[in-house]
Amino acid sequence: MRTSTFRLPVPDNGRDAVELHVRRWDANGEPRAVVQLAHGMAEHSGRYARVAEVLTEAGITVFANDHRGHGETAMAPGDLGYFADSGGWQRVVDDLYCLRQHIAAELPELPHVMFGHSMGSFMVQDYLFSHGSTDAVVLSGTNQGSWALARFAVGVASVERLRLGPRGRSALIKKLSTGDYNRRSEGRTEFDWLSRDTEQVDRYIADPLCGFDFTVQGWIDIFTGLGRIGTEANVRRVPKLPVYLFAGSDDPVGRYGKGVEQVVEAYRRAGLDDVTHRIYEAGRHEMLNEINRDEVERDLVAWLERTVERHRQRAA
Repeated sequence: MRTSTFRLPVPDNGRDAVELHVRRWDANGEPRAVVQLAHGMAEHSGRYARVAEVLTEAGITVFANDHRGHGETAMAPGDLGYFADSGGWQRVVDDLYCLRQHIAAELPELPHVMFGHSMGSFMVQDYLFSHGSTDAVVLSGTNQGSWALARFAVGVASVERLRLGPRGRSALIKKLSTGDYNRRSEGRTEFDWLSRDTEQVDRYIADPLCGFDFTVQGWIDIFTGLGRIGTEANVRRVPKLPVYLFAGSDDPVGRYGKGVEQVVEAYRRAGLDDVTHRIYEAGRHEMLNEINRDEVERDLVAWLERTVERHRQRAA
C-alpha cells in the first residue's frame, strides 16, 4: 500500500481559499474502485489507516480529507471544532464535492463510493441531495436528522453564541448533545461509548487531534445540517444508488439501532431499492475500531465487491 498526502485548495465563497489536508492510499495492483471517506466529529482522517489498508488489499484506492476545523486542515489549535464564520455546514459538504472532482480527474474510469462515519455520515447524507456525484454510499454510525429538534437546538446554541461568542465552547451544549452517551458503557473514561476495545479508546484520548470540544458556531452548523437531512423533501432528492449502512446496537449516535433503521425506511420510501444494513450486537459507535472489527471489515469489503461488480456489469 502506497500512502501519500496533499493539500487541496477549495473555494470559500470569495474569501481566501481553504486548503484541505488529504490522505491517499493507493490500491495494491490495478484499482477496481475508489472510496472517498468522510470522517467523524472531533477526529481526523489518519484514524482510518487500518480500514484503508484492508480496502487497498481488495483493490480499492482510498481518499480522505480532514474536514475544516479538524486534523491538519485546522491551521491552529483554536480552529479545532470551527468550520467557518457562516454557512459552515454547506462549506464542508461542498468540500467533499471538490475532492470528488479531484478524484474524478485523477481516476475517471473507476466507480466511486462515498463513505461517511458519524458526523461524516450526516455530511454524506446531505451530499447526496446537494451534489449526488457518486456511484454508491456507505454510512457508518449514522442517524436520521429531525428538522424540529434541530431548529430547537440551533435556538439554544444561538443564545450560547451571544453569551460566549462563535468560538466559545459551551458546557451546556455538550451536556445536551452528547452528555448521556456513556449511559450504556462502563464509564472507565468519558469516551467508552466509542468502542469496547479499551486500547482504541485510550488511543483516541491520547491523540491531541481527537476528543476536543466543538465551538458554539460549529454546533450551530451541525444542528443546521441535521435539520437539512431530516426533511422528507431533501430525502426524496437522493439519487437511486446502492446504500450500505452499519452500526452497533449500543451506539448512542444511532439511537441504539433505531436511528439507522429510520434512515433505511426513509430511503426506501423515497424509492431507493438497494438499501442494505447491518446492526452488530453489543457494538458501540466506532465499529471499525471495535473488538469484532475483522468481521465488520469483511462485511464491508464483501458489499463493496458485489456493488462494484454490479456497476461494472451495468456499464459493460
